[in-house]
Amino acid sequence: MLRPQWIGMLLLCLVVAGVFAWLGQWQLGRAIDTDPPPAGATEEVRPLEDVAGPGEYLPEPLVGQRVTTEGFWMPGDFVIVESRYNDDVEGYWVTGQLRLSGTDAPTSIAVAIGWAPTLDEAQAAAEQLDRRASAPVKSPATVTGRLISDEGPVPPPDGADPQTLTRMSPAALLGRWQDVDGLEVYRPYLASEAASPPLADIASPAPEEGAGVNWLNIFYAAEWAVFAGFAFYLWYRLARDAWEKELEDFEDAEATGPDGAAESRG
Repeated sequence: MLRPQWIGMLLLCLVVAGVFAWLGQWQLGRAIDTDPPPAGATEEVRPLEDVAGPGEYLPEPLVGQRVTTEGFWMPGDFVIVESRYNDDVEGYWVTGQLRLSGTDAPTSIAVAIGWAPTLDEAQAAAEQLDRRASAPVKSPATVTGRLISDEGPVPPPDGADPQTLTRMSPAALLGRWQDVDGLEVYRPYLASEAASPPLADIASPAPEEGAGVNWLNIFYAAEWAVFAGFAFYLWYRLARDAWEKELEDFEDAEATGPDGAAESRG
């Protein structure tokens, strides 16, 4: 172990273990929230632009944050999303594209406007909303609700219409909207608190308060510590294997004698 090659190997293992230790410390720092949001922070209504921007992912502490914004409903973009539950009753959401007011570039956010128990009622409500949005003169709509992360698009069920949506995904809705050239879109969506008649309000309870400790990150930190220890064990094992091989070669050389023939015993 004191030979130059094994000292060099030990120094390399120290570097590797140091990197693993740094990664473990980084994971540990992410596991413990030293500045958690105060209790009930998500229930304070904040302007949408103060919470997130177009194209930005929604940080975990802000999922379910109540926000408010103002804009105009875009005609032709009221889309129905299936498999939506309101107090354990399955139904449908009517969603729309809200083109925000007061932005430098065209900016929209997907909004879950309200819930209907049947597909026919949801379609009738979507048609009614579309007629209002298509009126020559229309007033801006103020929407207050919870900001929720994109649920991610999924394929429709087997045998269903290819246009069927079962997840609230702004990315999927964007592919159905019209007039999207140069449009900036929010990644999360807005679940409105007050539905437009004849739709029912969407049941959206306050998110549960976080524990402040991410146990998965703590597990990852422990893994990095194990990896760091394994780097030293690997150095020890390689050095020991080399020593044992040299010892075996020495014993074989003694057994064969100086002329290469096996020495007689006894």
